[in-house]
Amino acid sequence: MVELDNIKIELNNYKKDLTEIHDSLNIEGKTKRLDEINMTMQESNFWNNVENANKITKEAKDIENSISNYHSLVDTFEDINSFIDIYNGQTDDKSALEEIRDLYKKFIIKIEETKEELLLSEEYDDLDAIVRLNAGSGGTESCDFCSMLYRMYSKYASNHNFDLIVNDYLDGDEAGIKSVEFLVKGNNAYGYLKSEMGVHRLVRISPFNAQGKRQTSFVSCDVMPDIKTDINVEVKPEEIKMDTYRSSGAGGQHINKTSSAVRLTHIPTGIVVACQEERSQIQNRERAMQMLKSKLFFLKQKENEMKLSGIRGEVKENAFGSQIRSYVLQPYRMVKDLRTGEETGNTDAVLDGDIDRFIMSYLKWIKLGCPDRKVQVE
Repeated sequence: MVELDNIKIELNNYKKDLTEIHDSLNIEGKTKRLDEINMTMQESNFWNNVENANKITKEAKDIENSISNYHSLVDTFEDINSFIDIYNGQTDDKSALEEIRDLYKKFIIKIEETKEELLLSEEYDDLDAIVRLNAGSGGTESCDFCSMLYRMYSKYASNHNFDLIVNDYLDGDEAGIKSVEFLVKGNNAYGYLKSEMGVHRLVRISPFNAQGKRQTSFVSCDVMPDIKTDINVEVKPEEIKMDTYRSSGAGGQHINKTSSAVRLTHIPTGIVVACQEERSQIQNRERAMQMLKSKLFFLKQKENEMKLSGIRGEVKENAFGSQIRSYVLQPYRMVKDLRTGEETGNTDAVLDGDIDRFIMSYLKWIKLGCPDRKVQVE
């Protein structure tokens, strides 16, 4: 039967994916480690240290799940091939054909989910994300671009059933947004949105320029994981400047209209955090302090990693020559990621939150070790 032959051809194209999943999961290494853990768990004094025992038990469960999921994919792959060989030619067996179709669809969904999960394997990828946008050089034009990006990320969050809560919002002098910080809550929110960290560049005929000249503007995007566990970071009271203000901005029901919003500035580093989502000033201060400690802890970790690897951070000067992505609206239309080379001419869809292609391209690029690309900047 032609349909079964086509399914078999398409199925066999996934052999390479199965091999890559096998290598990425390090199945042999995981199997060896699981044997070692099982030997350790059989020792009579294993539960003497309950905390360590629980940690090892969790590791064993995670390894077992990884190995089991991989073997399930392989078994399904082989089952489909076997079913096709058995039923091919039996054109009257419609139930068998439907079973193979259903099994093949489930296999595709599972293998794509597995491939995506492998791209989100870093320590904080499963956490919520704290995103901050700051308008850069470009004046009112940059503030307007900042509001465009805020809308883009709001649409993205909505498309993925993530919750978005505004922590801090500062209007532009004439239009747009000078800065906005918001929390994106959802599974793997940080893992996805970390790809957006850097300077974004807009090129268009400015609606704020009476002469109709093409203008370039910039907005920086900073993304941090929302680490809610207890963090051992010392923050001295004298290093903190606290400001209180009335909540404002496009937060809808998440914004508290009383003067209970809190903004904390960490004087030694210049890090600013704010919270206006809670009902009282005390609650907002506690939440802001937690966010500050999270940022300090995470930045310290990243600094250590960069010292060891020699890699510089991605959020650079908020101006020309430091961008990660370029949005061109005139004289032609294009959005191009300058790290991965991913691009599209459908700028409206991107600004409406359809940024998955850029996120997945970035995650794959990171997985490959960030190979250099020569991308021309318009």
